[in-house]
Formats: sequence, structure tokens, C-alpha cells
Amino acid sequence: MNVSASTLSLTVANVDASMDFLTTHVGYRVAMATDGFVALTRDDDAVDVILLRRGTDVLPPEQRDQNASGLILALTVSGLEAEEARLRAEGAPITMPLREEPWGERLFQMTDPNGVVIQLVEWVED
Repeated sequence: MNVSASTLSLTVANVDASMDFLTTHVGYRVAMATDGFVALTRDDDAVDVILLRRGTDVLPPEQRDQNASGLILALTVSGLEAEEARLRAEGAPITMPLREEPWGERLFQMTDPNGVVIQLVEWVED
């Protein structure tokens, strides 16, 4: 198997709210959009994101009324402190402040209007 791209599909109540959050604060851009569907991409190695409105019939029946939950969209970045400062200045909701884990991960988290957690990560080098 050869994977040519990676995409995360998220079911949300308000597609426009998550789209605005990811385009405004995280640097995604709209690749394709229609009623209840948005495909987001970046020009780097970040995973593409599909946003689907809850209740859309393309979803399996048992998933149609669920919201994206219990997951974290984690993006590894450089200049983590500068990114946190930029996002705070923009008024992005930082829901976990910058911290360092014992295994060498530095991170902070934001939560978009639909409750999707976006984590920015930088790995500490010895």
C-alpha cells in the first residue's frame, strides 16, 4: 500500500464555525465546499481536514447524529511559544496552556466552537 495523502473527517454541528476557526487561526484554506461539507488543506505536511455537518446522509446511520469528540487534531510545529503568543493575541481560545511533558513533548491546546481540540506540539531535543 502506498498512501498518497491523509485526511481527517470530522462531523460537527456547525461546519462554518470550525472552518472559520481552522482558516483564521491554524492556516488552513478551503479546497472545496458545498452545503454541509468543507475540505480544508494546507501547503505543508499537515493532514487535510474534511468537515461534515451532523446528520449528513453520507455518514453511516449510526454516526449521523454524533459530533467529533474524544480526539485531538495534533500538529507538530516549530516556534511553539511564538505560535501560542500569536494565537493568544488573536483571541483564540487556549484551553490548555503551554506545558512540557516528561517524555519531551511541549504542547498547548485550543478548542474550536464545535468542541474540536487542536493541539500544537513541539518536541524537545536533548
